[in-house]
Amino acid sequence: MCVVGSNGGGKTSLIRSLLGQMPHTGTIRLESDGPIQIGYVPQFLEIDRTLPLTVANIMTVMVQRKPAFFGTTRKHASEIEAALDKVGFLEKRNRRFGGLSGGERQRVMFAQALMPEPDLLVLDEPTSNMDEAGTRRIEELVLELNTAGTTILWVNHDGAQVRRVAQSAIVVEGTITFHGAPGEMPQGAPGVAGAMGASGVAGAVTGAAT
Repeated sequence: MCVVGSNGGGKTSLIRSLLGQMPHTGTIRLESDGPIQIGYVPQFLEIDRTLPLTVANIMTVMVQRKPAFFGTTRKHASEIEAALDKVGFLEKRNRRFGGLSGGERQRVMFAQALMPEPDLLVLDEPTSNMDEAGTRRIEELVLELNTAGTTILWVNHDGAQVRRVAQSAIVVEGTITFHGAPGEMPQGAPGVAGAMGASGVAGAVTGAAT
C-alpha cells in the first residue's frame, strides 16, 4: 500500500504513531497470529559523515549489541551479506559509509530493515535520492518481499511509481480522503507528482493486510 498526501497532511505522524514514536488518539491494530517484526527505512539518516565506518560497520552497529570495533559475529556477518546482496550493494560493503551518495545510503538503510526479515516493512520515500538502477532494484525487491508475504506500507510522492508498485493507495490530508486502486485516485491528488491515469497499475504491494 502506498500512502500519499501533501506535506503536513499527516503521513509522517501516521508512520511515527505506527512505530510507537509519538502519542496519538484512537487505536492502531496490527493483525497477526504472533509477534510482528517491523522493518523501517527512514527518508534520511543523520550521521557524522567523517566517522571512519564502513557500510559493514554501520550494518553491524544496527544489528548487534557488541560494539562494531570488536568485530562482527559470524551469524551477523552472514545476515549482513545476504541483506546487502538483496539491495545490490554487497560489493560495496567495505566502502566508507560517509562517502556514499544519498541514494547509496538509502540502499544500505533498506538492507538493515531486512534484518531480521520483517512482517511489516515501512518505507518513507526510500528511492527519492536513488539513481534509476537503484530505484529499479528496490521496486523489484519490494514486489518480491510482498509476494513472499511481507506487508508493505510505502510513503510515496511519485505517481508513476505508485502505479508501478502499488495495488492500493490512500491519500492522507489530516484524515484519509481516498482509499482504493491507484488508477482510481482523483486527478491532482495532493502530494503526488505525475498524472494518475486509470491504466498501468502493476504489482501487488499490500501483503497479508490491506
